[in-house]
Amino acid sequence: MPVGTQALALYRQLVQTIISHSEDVGSAFADEARKIHYNEAPQRPIRGQASEDECEALRDEGIQILSLPAAKEEDLN
Repeated sequence: MPVGTQALALYRQLVQTIISHSEDVGSAFADEARKIHYNEAPQRPIRGQASEDECEALRDEGIQILSLPAAKEEDLN
């Protein structure tokens, strides 16, 4: 299997694992991440969308996040 194909297969697995083990909070990601960090909401894995500025602000506050490139649905199947 070519290296690029292997990498895409591994990325698909990673994304599917994240999706199946996290709650989608959509565009409220930054707010929900802060609530969890400051113990204002239950600890749980979340995923969603945030702007680059929001991600930078979260990191500046010491909130650990992982930014992944958006993947097309057809690329994940």
